[in-house]
Amino acid sequence: MAYEIPVTQARAELADLINRVVYGGERVVVTRHGKPLVALVSAADLERLEGEPEATEEKVISSVSALGPVESAPGERRRFGIAAEHPRDHERPEGGDRSQGPGR
Repeated sequence: MAYEIPVTQARAELADLINRVVYGGERVVVTRHGKPLVALVSAADLERLEGEPEATEEKVISSVSALGPVESAPGERRRFGIAAEHPRDHERPEGGDRSQGPGR
């Protein structure tokens, strides 16, 4: 749980807040009109937070790429009003017409 403090009070207590974050291991959320504005976290927390999205993103990309192409169930195309299917870029014959843009 983070400690919340209004921005006006945070200005006056910045040195104390920094000490709480660095030495006390706390996270401080600075608010304006009761809404979170910014957070003070330790440099170690920041490094960990910045490293996580990349690792998570890589897992998602590898999971999705492992799935491969998926075909629609019979009747689903009509149900959703899809009249025709255009070949994807990797399915087009070599030298195919791309003048209408991708997926067209």
